[in-house]
Amino acid sequence: MSEATAETGAATGGVNILLRLEGLTLFAGMVVLYWAWDGSWWVFALLFFVPDLSFLAYLVDAKFGAMVYNAVHSYMAPVALLTLGFGLASPLTLSIALIWLAHIGIDRALGYGLKYSAGFGFTHLGRIGRQSGT
Repeated sequence: MSEATAETGAATGGVNILLRLEGLTLFAGMVVLYWAWDGSWWVFALLFFVPDLSFLAYLVDAKFGAMVYNAVHSYMAPVALLTLGFGLASPLTLSIALIWLAHIGIDRALGYGLKYSAGFGFTHLGRIGRQSGT
C-alpha cells in the first residue's frame, strides 16, 4: 500500500452510496427551498460555481489547497450563514447560503468529497480523476 493510499482512507460500499445520496438530498432540498424562497435564478446561476474558485489554492501546494477547498466545501460556514440569514431576515444572505449548500450537495452526489493533502484526487468519498498505476 502506498503512503498516499494509507493516509487517504475513503468511504466505500454502502457508506459511500449513503453519503452521495445525502449530497443529492441536500442539493434537491436547497433548490426547492430556493424556489420556495422565490430567489433569483440569475443569482443562483451566477453564484453556484463560486465555491470552486477554492481550487486556485492548489496553485500554492496540495496541503494548502486541501485546507482551503475543505473550508469552502464543508457545511459549517454555509449553515452558519443560513442561520444568520433567517435570524436577520436577510434575503441576500439566505440566498447565498442556499446556493452554497446546493453546490456542496451536488459535489458530494457526484463524488467530489473533502480533500486529503495527498492531492486533489484523494477524497473522503474515494479517488477522483485519472487513476495512476492502473
